Amino acid sequence: MPKETDEPKQQPGAGCPIRGVLDRIGDQWSLLTLEALEGGKKRFNELMREIGDISKQMLSKTLKHLEQDGFVRRTVYPQVPPRVEYELTELGRSFLIPMKTLIGWAEQNHAAITIARQRHEDLGRSPIRPGAPCRPFEREERIAGLAGHFPRGIPPAPRSR
Repeated sequence: MPKETDEPKQQPGAGCPIRGVLDRIGDQWSLLTLEALEGGKKRFNELMREIGDISKQMLSKTLKHLEQDGFVRRTVYPQVPPRVEYELTELGRSFLIPMKTLIGWAEQNHAAITIARQRHEDLGRSPIRPGAPCRPFEREERIAGLAGHFPRGIPPAPRSR
């Protein structure tokens, strides 16, 4: 039993904002889940279909973590059968701006990173472990959608040629 003088256990990364954010969004599924919720409320099975190769358990875990950190709101409707919907909170919507910037950067630099990894592997420095392939991004559509998210004077990243 804890004593009154015992200090509460601090969460990992609690004193470091970037660590806390990266702990939440740095996994394989959080960004894809947030992106899938960008269009509005969705039910669990809709998210499963839109995200793709995610298991029910992993989507459930990801949604719980995003809800816990305030990115996602879960609403349960009292009906039979039960209906549950997920949507972005204001915090989650505010994260779309840097998230889209990161997605754009990843799309622009994917080829260069792949080449660098291949060179590294060719030199025998480390094996490349291919992960699940990215689902294709509708680049032009997404870039066009970014225009309204940037404050004046901050243009979207230039297109790669």
